[in-house]
Amino acid sequence: MSTDSKARRPDTRATMRDVAALAGVGIKTVSRVINDEPNVSPATIAKVRDAAERLDYHPDLNAGNLRRTGRRTRTIGLVVGSVANPFSGAVHRGVEDTAVERGVAVFASSLDDDAAREQRIVGEMLRRRVDALILTTVRKNQSRLVAEQERGTALVFVDREPAGIDADVVVTNNAEAAAEATAHLIQVGHRRLAYLGDRRELWTAQERRRGFLDQLGAVGIPTSGVPVIEDLHTEDAAYAAVLELLDGPHPPTGLFTSQNLVTIGALRALRDRGLHRRIALVGFDDVPLGDMLEPGVTVVAQNPYDMGRVAARRAFARMDGDTGEPVRVVVPSVLIPRGSGEIPPEPA
Repeated sequence: MSTDSKARRPDTRATMRDVAALAGVGIKTVSRVINDEPNVSPATIAKVRDAAERLDYHPDLNAGNLRRTGRRTRTIGLVVGSVANPFSGAVHRGVEDTAVERGVAVFASSLDDDAAREQRIVGEMLRRRVDALILTTVRKNQSRLVAEQERGTALVFVDREPAGIDADVVVTNNAEAAAEATAHLIQVGHRRLAYLGDRRELWTAQERRRGFLDQLGAVGIPTSGVPVIEDLHTEDAAYAAVLELLDGPHPPTGLFTSQNLVTIGALRALRDRGLHRRIALVGFDDVPLGDMLEPGVTVVAQNPYDMGRVAARRAFARMDGDTGEPVRVVVPSVLIPRGSGEIPPEPA
């Protein structure tokens, strides 16, 4: 055991007094540093912040309230990719509807798939002593949250698998669904396919790419020459990538777009070139008004609302005393044929 952890039990949170002792300063000095007050030397600020980092210290913004309510704040912190994304919005609604039934408030924030932003947001949530944290993570490792979990904060990961921590997780069947979408295009007759994916470091993107390539290999289509374009995180990036494919010497006859914003960008590109009735497309995630277009957009539809409800229920189960092994829940997706994925390839 390190000298930092000897002074307190692992299931208790570090206090300002602990930080002061480790930094070799007074409690008032720690308070001034934490509150960004002036007239503290840079060296002292560095010592205090280093001590706070080593002790995983988060200032308690609700200390008075906690004393009055038996150490429950009746709040849940929710961190999603972006509340502007319809998928994240549906997850949020699922969590919120479940929390309202229990009289619990939800604090929601967007991480924008930025690891540094995620760390700041999670820190702010924990400073407010949320009773549970439901998190869509982009960081490569979440082991820093183990101590918080041991202190009793319920942790549930949604949409993406965590690393470095054993916790409840709610996901969809990413690889299997991507393989199903790819098989659908192959059954229509397509052999010249292209994959357009989200940021390659994301677990969901890796799983969907794996499902796509595995399905090609399963039917004997060589994957070495198949365009796999990744790191497309916006509609504009996807739009430009599809135009580049269309302008190439061997444009694909079918597209698999592995994220809803990528799908929207691809649709814009096909329509701008007048190819939306000639090149097939299957997207992962449903898109707004996808059934209203002509042709309608064939998608593998997740159920983010149910994912949010399941994640919230797992959080409440932990808050109510469930100490069992971590639970992994897979909320299945469904392939919805609407027209765009049923366009056959044109004769060579």
